Amino acid sequence: MAVKIRLARGGAKKKPFYRVVVADERFPRDGRFIETLGQYDPLHEQPLQNLQEERALEWLNKGAQPTDTVRRLLRTAGVWAKFKTKATA
Repeated sequence: MAVKIRLARGGAKKKPFYRVVVADERFPRDGRFIETLGQYDPLHEQPLQNLQEERALEWLNKGAQPTDTVRRLLRTAGVWAKFKTKATA
């Protein structure tokens, strides 16, 4: 089972709102997921909100693969640097 950390879309038309979720890659984008890690609102000044850093690091250490967009969001939040320093240590 391949696990991905990705975005699940919500909100209204022309007003997107995303949740950062951990899901099996076979499930639909907005379908079933394992856990919610945070929220991403691209229209807000601080787009990434309520990210659970500890849980994200735990899933990354278990082998969950983030999508390109989520990897960029993790970099801006500083989580990706923490993951890389733990992985090399």
